[in-house]
Amino acid sequence: MTRGFTGHSYGTYAGGRERHGDTWVYTVRASAMLRDTMGSVRLKRGLERGRLPLEAATADVVGRVAVADAQDMEEALHGAAEAAARWAAIPAERRMRVVAEFHDLVREKADDIIETMVAEGHPRLLARWEVAGMLANTGPLTRNWIAGQLEHRQTLGDRELRLRRVPDGVVCLNPPQNATVANALLGVWVLAGGNALVVRAPRSAPLGVLHALHELVVPALERAGAPAGLLAALCVPAAPALQQWLDSPLVDDIMYFGGSEQGIAFGAACVARGKKPILELAGNDTVVVWRDADLDRAADALAEAFYGSGQICMVPNCAVVHPAVADALLERLERRARAIRPGFPEEAGALLSPVLRTDRFSEVLGQATAAGARLVCGGGRLDVHGRPDEVAGVFVEPTVVRVDGLKGARDLDVVRHETFFPLLPVVVPENLPDAELLPAVTAFVDANEYGLRHSLWADDPAVIDAYLAGVRGGGLVKVNDSHIGFLPLLPTHGGTGLTGGPGGEANFPALRTTHLQGVSVGHGVRPREAVFGEERTGPARTGDENERNH
Repeated sequence: MTRGFTGHSYGTYAGGRERHGDTWVYTVRASAMLRDTMGSVRLKRGLERGRLPLEAATADVVGRVAVADAQDMEEALHGAAEAAARWAAIPAERRMRVVAEFHDLVREKADDIIETMVAEGHPRLLARWEVAGMLANTGPLTRNWIAGQLEHRQTLGDRELRLRRVPDGVVCLNPPQNATVANALLGVWVLAGGNALVVRAPRSAPLGVLHALHELVVPALERAGAPAGLLAALCVPAAPALQQWLDSPLVDDIMYFGGSEQGIAFGAACVARGKKPILELAGNDTVVVWRDADLDRAADALAEAFYGSGQICMVPNCAVVHPAVADALLERLERRARAIRPGFPEEAGALLSPVLRTDRFSEVLGQATAAGARLVCGGGRLDVHGRPDEVAGVFVEPTVVRVDGLKGARDLDVVRHETFFPLLPVVVPENLPDAELLPAVTAFVDANEYGLRHSLWADDPAVIDAYLAGVRGGGLVKVNDSHIGFLPLLPTHGGTGLTGGPGGEANFPALRTTHLQGVSVGHGVRPREAVFGEERTGPARTGDENERNH
């Protein structure tokens, strides 16, 4: 470590070792960027462009990551392909040990991982939520279920029949810029499926990814006896890396996170090149609140729409509220929205994050109100202390708009598309008898072009059953529960429509990056009889019975 620089320093990781280069991306603590944006940017750029020596790095420079090039990527892919062949031959039980070791390491190092995420700009509460998701996603209940899906055996007559999932090979993962660490760490399941993993650390936020991989995944692989080269992590620009993955004959699957329009096009490009796309795109989740719902709890769940300033794909994006309780629900939601505030990421109560496209927020909100939507609360820009600042404020007030009527609601961008702002439309349907209203509401939800998560708040079992029967889209459906809370066994990612593309579904990466294969192992099978003779589907015969029958 160079004297004067106390942050983390990570090179390109491939082949089980690090290689440092001449070009680095520096991470300046997010709270320092909020306190002194121009000064922090000058420091960051000065270090990256060589105008400042490393000794000039202040304590707010929390780390640096080496920038890789196409040759580094090519070497990483070759190493991954070689390791994948060896790893695939190892029994699934041993490969699953990687996940168990990872789970234990997350528990042990949770505070350290959280601190790195906070330094990169995650509000502390949300960083804790993300780590809770890592634990729920890799706990014993989930591990046992996935293990049961990887192979099933059945004895039938003279044969042992197997249905097993076989690893695809080399899987490349491109995490999003807003939740790099949690999404990159989904790759632990890719490894458990028997694949090699190559992760692109985004240049905008590479430190958390490299730190988490080094602290959690690398030691988990070592403890499981995995071959070197099975994991690679490189900080490279997105466009050339994705193109290199598409062009490389060594790449089998690509996990792509991003916007729906670009993602669907990228998925088509993967298919055209014979690669499997696993798409994690936008979400536009709908929460239905029925007349008999617990309104206080429903309002709490709807307020999750504002966490991280709505820049989380799995938060509520639209509410549909029974007209009989709409006013009461909106009153509760408004109180909760006004209590959610910005702040430095280290602050215990901060839940809002800076919004980069405040101009787009104004456009979407303006379109809605011009079409008749009523502003319930919010709509302005704030500084880090929560004070109104329409000129330089990088935060946006939690905003609620009321949209009356299902008809025409999807004509508004605020309802039809993921907005990625702290902006929640509450659609209040026409005042119809419940027997007519419920089918109209479920049809409205199921007509959503996206399909990440959906929620319902209701008490009547008949309403719950009708909703679950009518809403087929979505990778996850929750009833009377937190919309974003993680649960063991259930998926954290995946969906239908514009969320996951034509092959979209709930995403368990160990299953999505493997393919189903049937196997028959015969014991004394006579091929001609198997083709032309009587089908043998009963219990296995003894040797004496076989002699008598032949």
